[in-house]
Amino acid sequence: MATFLSLNTHSWMEENQEEKLQLLVSRILERDYDLVALQEVNQLMDSQEIADPLHYQSAEGIGIHEDHYALRLVEELAKQGKDYYWSWAYNHIGFDRFHEGVAILSKTPLTAEVLTVSSMDDPADYHTRKVLLVETEIDGQTIAVGSVHLSWWDKGFQEEWTRLERHLKDIQKPFILMGDFNNPVDYEGYQHILKSSLALQDSHKVARSIRGTCTVEGDIAGWEGNREALKIDYLFASKEWNLKRSHVVFDGENGAVISDHYGLEVEMNFK
Repeated sequence: MATFLSLNTHSWMEENQEEKLQLLVSRILERDYDLVALQEVNQLMDSQEIADPLHYQSAEGIGIHEDHYALRLVEELAKQGKDYYWSWAYNHIGFDRFHEGVAILSKTPLTAEVLTVSSMDDPADYHTRKVLLVETEIDGQTIAVGSVHLSWWDKGFQEEWTRLERHLKDIQKPFILMGDFNNPVDYEGYQHILKSSLALQDSHKVARSIRGTCTVEGDIAGWEGNREALKIDYLFASKEWNLKRSHVVFDGENGAVISDHYGLEVEMNFK
């Protein structure tokens, strides 16, 4: 049985950020996740680049800085004797001062590639969206995993999904997509995903144990003026997976709130 975590970290934008980083470290140590997919993984644009980031597998040319959120996370885990391999894809400039992207941490070694899914590839434009795709191993089986942070319906999502779907359709191995899809449950974008030829399973629809109904509440970045409780963070799995448990975490009930998004924890194995 393998366990996965997805979380939009809103990194370095949170109050009490260091405390919240340590809460994430503690959760990873406690749950011993096989894979962790993170979004809004930031580093300051003007901070110091380092030469040899711990356990980092580069997927593109941009350098890793000393304050990179995923690097800090990996370093803190290593201090506790838990080693994670990781990679990161730079999407665009975030909040006017960060290199913002998506990351994946894996207990087993990985290879990584970056797929540009948006119609533009300009980091100065927040519409630029890239997916981090990695291959790694779970229980002796090679799998593909994507960490995604896609656009909103009618604001780029359809084109991004088409490019991602086209890239994934010939994969001959089990795969998983995790992240912030910016499309609520049962809305157009969500239905678009489920109708895909990829025949994906939504963990929060098919798992035997499901807990929690939303991953964002109220007015947050990207959802200004929202007054609803929405689920826009998902784990979608290919047909080879048997989904046992899909729980919302870091929601104030199942773990302290550490971001403007709640996380999603999924346990599953191969059929």
